[in-house]
Amino acid sequence: MKAEFNDPLLLAGKVLTIVLQGLMALAGVVVTIMIPVVLLFRDEINAEIAEEHAELVTSIPTMPLVGLFVIIVAVVALTFLFFGKLRAIIGTVGERDPFVPENASRLNAMAWLLLAVQVLLIPAAALGLFIAEWADQIEDAEISVDAGVDLTGILMIITLFILARVFKHGAEMREDLEGTV
Repeated sequence: MKAEFNDPLLLAGKVLTIVLQGLMALAGVVVTIMIPVVLLFRDEINAEIAEEHAELVTSIPTMPLVGLFVIIVAVVALTFLFFGKLRAIIGTVGERDPFVPENASRLNAMAWLLLAVQVLLIPAAALGLFIAEWADQIEDAEISVDAGVDLTGILMIITLFILARVFKHGAEMREDLEGTV
């Protein structure tokens, strides 16, 4: 069945998920490129910093920075997958057939993806704080790190797990109904 996107909300959702997946892909490529750049040019970066701030700064914290970049790439990849699952769900709504077992699986996967992101944000915040402390040695460096608990993210994860069960139950009820007709 071909999806119908006469509904402006569904069309906006589809377009937004495509745009966001594109942005995640771009961000993933850029941050991935930064990993070898930092590793290959750390001596040049350190020389430049030492030239400008010799009395203030130690060398750039290369491994924490690379670790942060690796975590960012992982978060971006998980977010890319999340928006792909959401786009697939939007497609089934456009087809007027949202209560399918695949959507229950998609919602469940989306919850696990967001949970993984939340877990990855813990070491990301620690590395970010370490790098921010290093950057504070440089004048005019303004780096802030939000290292708090994201209650909205946790609520979203719980909501997605519950919706996955609702969709699974809805799909089972529909199969039972079709079986009795």
